[in-house]
Amino acid sequence: MRVLVRGIGDVGSAVAHAVRTAGHVVLIHDVAAPAIHRRAMSFADAMFDGTATLEGLTCVRSDALDAGLVATVLPYADARAAFRPDVLVDARLRKRAEPEDLRADAPLAIGLGPGFDAWKNCHVAVETSWEALGRVVREGPTLPLRGEPKALGGAGRERLVYSPVAGAFRTASHIGDRVAAGETVGSVGTATVAAPIAGTIRGLVHDGIAVAAGTKLLEVDPRPDAVVAGLGERPRAIAVAVLGLLSY
Repeated sequence: MRVLVRGIGDVGSAVAHAVRTAGHVVLIHDVAAPAIHRRAMSFADAMFDGTATLEGLTCVRSDALDAGLVATVLPYADARAAFRPDVLVDARLRKRAEPEDLRADAPLAIGLGPGFDAWKNCHVAVETSWEALGRVVREGPTLPLRGEPKALGGAGRERLVYSPVAGAFRTASHIGDRVAAGETVGSVGTATVAAPIAGTIRGLVHDGIAVAAGTKLLEVDPRPDAVVAGLGERPRAIAVAVLGLLSY
C-alpha cells in the first residue's frame, strides 16, 4: 500500500516506522521547519538535515515520493496528487483545531486523536489519549482533549516550557543534555527559556525555528534513567492500532 502520513512528530513517525517495517511505501508530509520538540523520538530532523534515523529506519527528505520512506515539504495537495495514497493518516494532533474532512483524500482516511468523527471527517479514527490508547473508533467522535500530560518521574506539565512570545527560538543545548532547574536553555527574542526542573532534556525545538506564542519548546525528564530517543510507548501503541487497520 501507499500510505501518506501527515505530521512528522513522534506519533506520525511511529506510524510511518510501523507501516514501512510492514513493507508499505510511506510518504510523510510536513512543513519545512516544523516546531517539533521530541526530535530524537521522530524523523523530524530529516527536515533540517536531509536524513534522520529512528530505530534502524532512515527517512530521507526528498521530492522523489516513491522511495520507500520519504519526507516531503511539497504543498500538501501536490504531494497527495502525485503520490496517490491508498491510505491517509492524519497524525498532526493539532488538539484544538477543527480537522478538515479527509474522506476525499484517500480510499481510507484515518484520523488520530481529538476532533475526529468517523464517517463525518474521516473513515475511521484512533484514540491517542492514555485512557483509551489505541482504541479504534469506527463510528462517532473520538474523546475530547484532556488537559494534563502523563507524569514522568512525578513531573507532569511542570516539566514542559512553552514559548511566552512569538519569535525565533535560539538554543545551543541538545536533546540528552543534563540541566539544572533554572538553567538557561535558550531564548525567544528577549525572553529567556530556562529548564523548569532538573533532569535530562527529552524534547527541544530545533535552533532557529520561528515559533508562535504558546509553542511547546522544551521538555525535561527528571528520571535518572530518562529515555530521550527512539519510539515512545504512546506513539508505538497508536502505530500498532493504525497498522491493524491496513489489513482490516
